[in-house]
Amino acid sequence: MASPPEHNRKRTIKRSIRRRSLLLGTAALGAAGALSAAGCAKIPSGDTLARLKSQRTVRLGIAGEAPYGYINEQGDFTGEAVELAKIIFKRLGIANVQPVATDFSSLIPGLNSQQFDVVSAGMYINADRCKQVIFADPEYQMLDSFLVRKGNPKGLHSYQDVVRTKAKFATGTGYAEIEYAISAGVPEKEIVILQDPVAGLNAVESGRVDVFAGTALTGREVVKKSRRAEATKPFAPLVDGEKKVDGGGFAFRPTDTGLRDAFNAEIHKMKKSGELFRVLKPFGFTESEMTTLTAEELCA
Repeated sequence: MASPPEHNRKRTIKRSIRRRSLLLGTAALGAAGALSAAGCAKIPSGDTLARLKSQRTVRLGIAGEAPYGYINEQGDFTGEAVELAKIIFKRLGIANVQPVATDFSSLIPGLNSQQFDVVSAGMYINADRCKQVIFADPEYQMLDSFLVRKGNPKGLHSYQDVVRTKAKFATGTGYAEIEYAISAGVPEKEIVILQDPVAGLNAVESGRVDVFAGTALTGREVVKKSRRAEATKPFAPLVDGEKKVDGGGFAFRPTDTGLRDAFNAEIHKMKKSGELFRVLKPFGFTESEMTTLTAEELCA
């Protein structure tokens, strides 16, 4: 499919920004109302699940990245995290999920400062993050992939290839791929940090960078309509000589073990019945990305 003319693209982007600003403003007002309601309820101290049931609303922090949590062309919040949250929290007695979009790097700080009740945004579970939050067991496992120019002229298939070719490397704010690149020998000061995979695709297409690193799923989704870029085959990054397979899941405040455990119980029921894959499949997930990994394993 041909790319739209530049002036049409700019109008589309402007409409998207205006729509997102309106939705975020509405979400913020809703959050304020929910907090106010919580202040009036008589709920045991520290019982977040009981508070959320009383409020009938849970605030979900997302990063505006397809296919995890984003705003679609109709101006609605959707994504695997959003749709999964709707199902699970409804079963926990919480009728409404209120997505709130922010920068990826602001998710954990926002969670711990109580801007959100839970966050999920294609966030890998790793040891550094496990020091700040607690995770439900991952709903998927994921390999990495590179966005590169058509034909992959530099032959980039690993972080080691980036070092070997001295390719100009980019990834997203707060992404685990920063650590993988540094571990492979990419100088930290030379890593270009971009807002999201769409910005990464634009940078690759324009030649500003040679490669943008992200999850394999994001890579294959974001290049679908591109005529100048492609996604490499998924690969497991090498960290300390060992292949690293990541898993992504929902994050909770360290004090919210009851809420996390209740959520976890529902995740496992959905895995066992096959319902989890049915929910994730429309967003591009494959059976090979379903997982039996646990948060405890990934945190270690």
